[in-house]
Amino acid sequence: MTRTDPSSPRPRRASPSTSLPDWHRQGLVSPNQHAKTFVLDTNVLVHDPGCVDRFADNHLCIPIDVLSELDRFKNEQNDRGASARAVHRKLSALFQEGGESVTCGVPTLGGGSLRIVAFSPEDPAADLPALRAFRSLFPAIDKVDHRILACALMVREQNRSPVILVTKDLNLQLKARAIGVACEDYLNDKAEARDVASYDLQRLAVDPLELQRFASSGAITLPPSETADLSANEYVLLQVSEKQTMPARHAGQGRFIRLHVPDSVKIPKGQPIRPLNLGQQCLLDALLDPSLSLVTCYGQAGTGKTLLAVAAGLSEVFQRRYDGLTISRPVVAMGETLGFLPGTLNEKLRPWLQPIYDALDIVMRPLSPPQAGPRRKQDKKRPPTLNLDAAPKPYDALIEQGLLEIEALCYIRGRSIPNRFFILDEAQQLTPLEAKTIVTRMSRGSKLILIGDPAQIDNPYVDSRSNGLVYTRNRLKGESCTAHISLSKGERSPLAEAGAKRM
Repeated sequence: MTRTDPSSPRPRRASPSTSLPDWHRQGLVSPNQHAKTFVLDTNVLVHDPGCVDRFADNHLCIPIDVLSELDRFKNEQNDRGASARAVHRKLSALFQEGGESVTCGVPTLGGGSLRIVAFSPEDPAADLPALRAFRSLFPAIDKVDHRILACALMVREQNRSPVILVTKDLNLQLKARAIGVACEDYLNDKAEARDVASYDLQRLAVDPLELQRFASSGAITLPPSETADLSANEYVLLQVSEKQTMPARHAGQGRFIRLHVPDSVKIPKGQPIRPLNLGQQCLLDALLDPSLSLVTCYGQAGTGKTLLAVAAGLSEVFQRRYDGLTISRPVVAMGETLGFLPGTLNEKLRPWLQPIYDALDIVMRPLSPPQAGPRRKQDKKRPPTLNLDAAPKPYDALIEQGLLEIEALCYIRGRSIPNRFFILDEAQQLTPLEAKTIVTRMSRGSKLILIGDPAQIDNPYVDSRSNGLVYTRNRLKGESCTAHISLSKGERSPLAEAGAKRM
């Protein structure tokens, strides 16, 4: 159910008695006036096709223009098209079970009702003062958003109980409030603000003897009263004083275990990657733990989340714990794009996946041997080249052998991915439905790493509290096979960290 303001708007006057049969027939009047009425926008249904079951005992109505918009989406071969088709199936099943006219309302699982509102703003019978004022403000009545807003306005005029428009379109929310229509975002899958506000480790005060016993044995159990609000596999900082601390992972039931973090992650012929701060130590512990099948990580730009995940994945593959490493990211542009890209599929995807190639190049770049002789003489022996990209990359052999896959996320639907280390970068660009698609692709033996920054959103349909990364973390929080880490300290450069915090 979406969360609403408990205050109710002033009662609305009913239409004249001569028009009541028409308003009932068009679905404008709710079955009763004892519950709230929610008018659903198209983007809410596409965002969550099962949302009609999440409004408890309230009345739901769907404008007829929403069905027309869903009809335009249903043939698309993407997640929006799949959602539109799921909504059609859901509505068909509900109205078939209800057995009445779609404008009369059928019962929902929560005890409320669902109906279609077959209202047109051009209807001559709807010549009401409120609708005339609406047309003067929004003369482009052929726009779908305006027609949905006019429908919400008419539903409000014909009911005494509160009427609320539910939409994820921020501009439509502003228009609704401008004409006095109550409006809300869909909050069922939205995280609390505190869940994405602080990235610091929770601190637990312990006795000095307990911390000493933890350091020697690697495990400690604390009373339930001190650990009631901790989830399984949550990372904490055991603290005696400001200078006496040790990181630990909550294994559940008040038991804490010591982190198992190597000094560095070593790749054959590549650069050793070392954790540089406490957050990176916690992330590396989760990445290298075979009992954890899902690891989610928040971190602003430059905190090392992608580099550390790539290094851990390659290390696990070289040690043959997984059959291969798959790295992917959503294809969502920041700002203006350059249009269609020429070349083959790999050439088209290269700009979107370039950050992944950069991380691989850093991790697998061979250590430079000590140079013998003046650099000028060595440079003369090298044949001149104009195409720097033509030089073989250290990861090319892994790609040819199938040990390393780098692909865009749009081609993952329908796959089953067994025994692979799967890294999904920029996961904050996903919708909750797309995130569910990714998680359900993982077969036995696979490990999924979702990393991203909830504050950097380029997808217009999600925000910092409703994106797929935050949704996955909140819905699977506390499972024995999942862990979450938040990185706050930047390690890319002092300039990058200052820019991330102050700009």
